[in-house]
This record gives sequence, C-alpha cells and structure tokens, in this order.
Amino acid sequence: MKKIGVLTSGGDSPGMNAAIRAVVRCGIETGMEVYGIYRGYEGLLDGEIRLLDRNSVGDILHRGGTILKTARSERFKTEEGQQHAVSMLETFGIEGLVIIGGDGSLRGGCELDRRGIRVMGLPGTIDNDLGYTDFTIGFDTAVSTVLDAVTKIRDTSSSHERTTVIEVMGRHCGDIALYAGLAGGAEGILIPEIDTDINELCKKIVIGANRGKQHSIIIKAEGVGISSQELAETIQYRTGRETRLVVLSYLQRGGSPTLGDRMLATLTGAKAVELLQEDSRSKAIGISCGEIVAYDLAEAVEQKREIDTDMYRLIGILSK
Repeated sequence: MKKIGVLTSGGDSPGMNAAIRAVVRCGIETGMEVYGIYRGYEGLLDGEIRLLDRNSVGDILHRGGTILKTARSERFKTEEGQQHAVSMLETFGIEGLVIIGGDGSLRGGCELDRRGIRVMGLPGTIDNDLGYTDFTIGFDTAVSTVLDAVTKIRDTSSSHERTTVIEVMGRHCGDIALYAGLAGGAEGILIPEIDTDINELCKKIVIGANRGKQHSIIIKAEGVGISSQELAETIQYRTGRETRLVVLSYLQRGGSPTLGDRMLATLTGAKAVELLQEDSRSKAIGISCGEIVAYDLAEAVEQKREIDTDMYRLIGILSK
C-alpha cells in the first residue's frame, strides 16, 4: 500500500490531533504517501484532499480539536454519495483510509469497506460509547474537564448552601456522568441506561442537609428523558433548597488532551498504519485491558456498550 488517507468525522475530541500526527509520521516512515482529508466525509466528497508531510503535523500533539476539521455529511449517507466518495479516493490513488470518529463515522467506514476501500477505524469521541474498546480518544480529557468544573462549582455551592445540577454530554451513554460522579463525589447521577427515582434522590438531598451537608452535586447526562431545567426545578420544589443548573456543553470537547488520550491516540494511530502496511482487512482499533487491540470493523460497530453497574452502585454508597 503506497497511498493512504486520514480524516476526522463527527464531533471533535481531544486527542484527534495526536492520532493524525501518529498516522502521518508512521505512514511516511514506512514509505507511504499520507493524504489529509479535510472536513470529514463532506470534504471527501468535495475533494478537499492534500498531501501531508512531517511538518504538516508539527506542534499539534498538545492541541485539542482537529487540524483536519470535521463536519457531518448528509450527502455521504446516500448510496450515490458513498460511491462518489470511493471514486474520489480512487482518483487520488488512495488505497487505505484511517477514520477517526465515533459510531456514525465508523459505520460510514463500513460502507467504504463494502466498496473495496481498506478502512482502519480509531475511536474518536468523548462519549466513550463504542462497545469494542474500553476507552475512546477524548473521554479521559472530557471527564477531567468535568471534574475541574465540579470542583469549582462545589466551592460556590457550599458557600450558598445550594444544590447544583450539572448537565454533561452523553446522549446514549452515561460514562462521562458515571466516571465524573464517582471521582467528583456527586450525591447523585442520572444516566440514560438506568432509570432514576427522583423522589429517592430528593429524599437523599434532604437527609444530607439535615445532618449538616452544605451542598449537593447532581450530575445528569444530556440523554436522560427529563430536561435538566425541569429536574432542577423539581428538586428545588421537593427539597425546599435553592437549586441551580449548570450546562457544561461544548466546554467538554475542548482543551489540551490528557496523558491518557495522547497515549491512546498515538498508539492506535501507529497500529492503524501497521495494519495497512500488512494489507490487513478493515479493522476497528481500540484498547482492552491496557493492550491495543483490533477487531473486524463490521463486527466491532455492532458491539453494544454495557454500563458498569458496580460503579453506579458504588456512587450511591459513597455519597450517603
């Protein structure tokens, strides 16, 4: 394989640049030409493709976001769009493609694989919602960002003796709320995978206040059915304690990637090039029990993420 491409797709996540850097420099080291495809699948359809060299990825390891930019593409979801994407890759002579993104991005890679393009999928999403890998690129940084916010919010919540509901990202997967809740000492978390009894949550807040707790932190994933504003109003009404809402939103996607995300991105990027050099079949690359792993791409995207119920129960025990 002489020519490969790399693109980032869907929501950006800290560590994507580290992955791009690894793909480009490892690819060049093995004698390949590496092409950057800008703005994801949308840019692929428009031919936004440029040859990259070592200098193209200099001084990006520590930067959040993605130098290749990213976008969502409705055109690519069509049969015509997918065939046009293949034609564009063939026009540039690109034989293999590294896709850094989440579930939708990797499923797009499956469509290219079915049309003869070798695809290596890297798990680039802060949600940690891919079932085949223990962690995704960007998740560790996002949780660290949430924890920093929780620490600051706790200070002012304690000063005013109030309850604060913090909304974090996670439409279908509650891992950000789960990990941040455990590490941040939250009194309660709400995640899409498990129904929460609001009455029990309010009762817990009142009991805590009666024994001298000056504040309560509730972390809610955005994908939970009840709106965050409605939750805050319900808690205030039922507990009689002032309750504020803080929505962290896109703050969680930004920032310099942590050690964990830089390592995961670099190692999976290097593995992608290694597999392309070996002319491997299309794979999804991730981490399991501390080891970099690669699974059949089509099979990997069908694996469902299971919530860690033991961790969820532990939060309830520690927050009493």
